[in-house]
Amino acid sequence: MLSLLSTFLYALLTDRVLLVHSPDDFSGLFCEPFPGANSTWVLPPDFPVADISRLGVRSNQSYGNLLDGKKIDNDPAKATAQSVPPYVYLHLAHDLRRSDRLFYCNDDQLVLAKVNWLLLQSDFYFVPALYDMAEFEGELRRLFPAKESVSHLLGRYLFHPSNSVWGMITRYYHTYMAQAEERIGVQIRMFSWASIPVDDMYNQIMACSRREHILPDIDVDAAASSGSNSKSKAVLITSLQADYYDRIKSTYYEHAARGGGMVGVFQPTHEEQQIMGQRSHNQKVLAEIYLLSFSNVLLTTGVSTFGYMSSSLAGLRPTMLMIPKDDGKVPEPPCVRAVSMEPCFHMTPDVQCQGKVVNKEELSHHVKECEDVGKGIRI
Repeated sequence: MLSLLSTFLYALLTDRVLLVHSPDDFSGLFCEPFPGANSTWVLPPDFPVADISRLGVRSNQSYGNLLDGKKIDNDPAKATAQSVPPYVYLHLAHDLRRSDRLFYCNDDQLVLAKVNWLLLQSDFYFVPALYDMAEFEGELRRLFPAKESVSHLLGRYLFHPSNSVWGMITRYYHTYMAQAEERIGVQIRMFSWASIPVDDMYNQIMACSRREHILPDIDVDAAASSGSNSKSKAVLITSLQADYYDRIKSTYYEHAARGGGMVGVFQPTHEEQQIMGQRSHNQKVLAEIYLLSFSNVLLTTGVSTFGYMSSSLAGLRPTMLMIPKDDGKVPEPPCVRAVSMEPCFHMTPDVQCQGKVVNKEELSHHVKECEDVGKGIRI
């Protein structure tokens, strides 16, 4: 979702039409976002570029490979509509090469503006890097005077869950969450490259909750709830595992919330593992992203794009669980409060550009380092 949102903004800035390659696991997720009975954002099946899903970093038509092979010149004074290819593939995924990164340079954007078709693949939220291009700087400021509103506004405009997904969302919300006076969302993601034991992860969650006052405190001495004036609260847990839900639910089953008030703990699914390429799995994920976005308070996992998208749709600055270091220990501090509701671009472009540049001091007011990713940037 975040890479699609980034591409949509790029299309707006470059006066292009956005078309989406729609594999089977993507169809059935969203409604058509643009008005008109005969309009669609889905790339037509007779699009002349064959095997579009197989384009990658080694593709001959990638911008980086075209530059390396001297088949395109990134000097805007030399590039013409006749000298550039009819289409260029932009590889902006995690394995991009240094020459692919030139996409993030202003002069290269002037060249790409002369190409009719741009085919873009990304797995990043690359919006923060667009602020570093003089070509887009002024338009971005006019579009988003509230600088941390980009993903919130565009996400709410572009993404409309399909009827089947919206049915999942509304049924669950009205059954378990609607009656609560306060809704607390907790998104937990354990990464294979930064994992700790379940007990340690649970302790990290609870340490963060105590520190930032997220989950209701418990009264270990009270036999029953008192204080009927306290708010009723719904705690929504989203995780691939059920362990954390079971433990948190047991806590409020065995103990009353301090000051009274009812606390309900809910988890829609626990798939145990991420299933790539399966439509039904993706529909459940999308439903949970939206359910989290209905929260008044959010605790998400740093680095997680699931958490980023939920807080963006909610328009909230979340508290983020920090990712364990290489030592496999619970991080200290266990969490941080995000300074922006904007997602993090995990990989700074790190490229030497020619031509016009933006004022770096002015840029620093818009783009800052991420709290959860060492070399990442966010608006």
